[in-house]
Amino acid sequence: MSVHINNLLKNGPSVISMGLPLFGEALKEQGVKTDHIDWKPPCEGDPELISILSSLQSEEVEKANSLALDRLINSTPVLVDLAPAAEVLPDMDKHTILHAGPPISWERMCGPMKGAVLGAVVYEGLADNLNEAEKLVESGKIRLDSCHHHNAVGPMAGVTSASMYMFVVENVSFNNRGFCNLNEGLGKVLRFGANDAEVLKRLKWMESTLGPALKKAVKLSGGIDIKNITSQALLMGDECHNRNVGGTLQFLKVITPYLLKTDTPYSDIRDIFDFIAGNAHFYLNLSMASCKATADSIKGIEKSTILYCMARNGVEIGIRVAGLGDEWFTAPSGMPDGLYFSGFSKADSNPDLGDSTISEVAGIGAVAMAAAPAIVKFVGGSASMALESTMKMYQITYGSHRDFTIPSLDFMGTPLGFDLRKIMETGITPIINTGIAHKKAGIGQIGAGILDAPKGGFKKALLAFGRK
Repeated sequence: MSVHINNLLKNGPSVISMGLPLFGEALKEQGVKTDHIDWKPPCEGDPELISILSSLQSEEVEKANSLALDRLINSTPVLVDLAPAAEVLPDMDKHTILHAGPPISWERMCGPMKGAVLGAVVYEGLADNLNEAEKLVESGKIRLDSCHHHNAVGPMAGVTSASMYMFVVENVSFNNRGFCNLNEGLGKVLRFGANDAEVLKRLKWMESTLGPALKKAVKLSGGIDIKNITSQALLMGDECHNRNVGGTLQFLKVITPYLLKTDTPYSDIRDIFDFIAGNAHFYLNLSMASCKATADSIKGIEKSTILYCMARNGVEIGIRVAGLGDEWFTAPSGMPDGLYFSGFSKADSNPDLGDSTISEVAGIGAVAMAAAPAIVKFVGGSASMALESTMKMYQITYGSHRDFTIPSLDFMGTPLGFDLRKIMETGITPIINTGIAHKKAGIGQIGAGILDAPKGGFKKALLAFGRK
């Protein structure tokens, strides 16, 4: 104690200023040594929200969140099959089209999602052209529903129809499954709203050749451990959302010997090799199905404030929280800042879109950008920004992953378990890196970017805890 007093007498007092910088600036002008702390009250000072937040600082909530974190860490997603959506998705039929994000009506859908829905209707043979498809959808004869209501996810528009082959990923630790369709590649593809003859021809090849061949190979393998591939991909410079180079190559390496043992014609195998090797994003959809199976394992944990879903439909972003069951909490979708393909700009872009933010919920993607500094070449920013983004996410997650690690941080685990309490306390929201679709149907991808999740849905979720 005497040492501290002596230092104070020798060096003089120092004032700590909190809140508005004006006070600290006034003191500095008078020559007073001042340290300013950029502190803000939780929940933007809203008394009702602060009261609810305080009530969630309990032993029961801590136990629930510890259980949720344990399940997220110990989930073991395994690719066990591929099959058409109508054969494996709950409550799926020929006249159902699934989309990304929270539920939305046809009238409110954004341009790229409408384009993808119409393309899927023609692809399924329910209409001969896009005009007929639009009339059919407007008649109400096509049921539109969220992928998440069928244990599935889909990137960007997320559109999934009955005949599309799905990755079937089983969480063998907790006995639940997640599903995602197959990745078409970048650019002019259905998930970005493109729907011309070239796009539909590719989808038909994926249905007739790619899906069945991979199904045979996966069956021969006895199941492929996706968690292991993701863990290795993070060590190879992927973050497994917008950079999937390592993951795709690892999957191709694992599946090749089994694919060669099937009765698939060698000409088809050659085409499959060319397709996967030429599509660095192929692993994304498989990773998403894995993350969905992982995240859904915490759904329904009473009192848990950990997110198990975050998804966008191009109009709204929705979140779902473990302790609040099936309820969606939405806010308007944000607009990414990023890099655009030649000839396009932010004025052409659609608001944020897709289910791929299931990646961040499961501890990869944007939260792991420190493992993938090269991602900034695709989404914009700098390598230091990638590191800063990951460090920021530790402030709003309940813990870190045991098996997903970041070499540049001395193999620290990735941030895991977005905690609603910490989000509302700090005002920091989850970071998202994403592809960017043109706002008009039929054009496709025009770039990739980054943004912070809008705050509105988190406030609504906290209020729901108050009601509960």
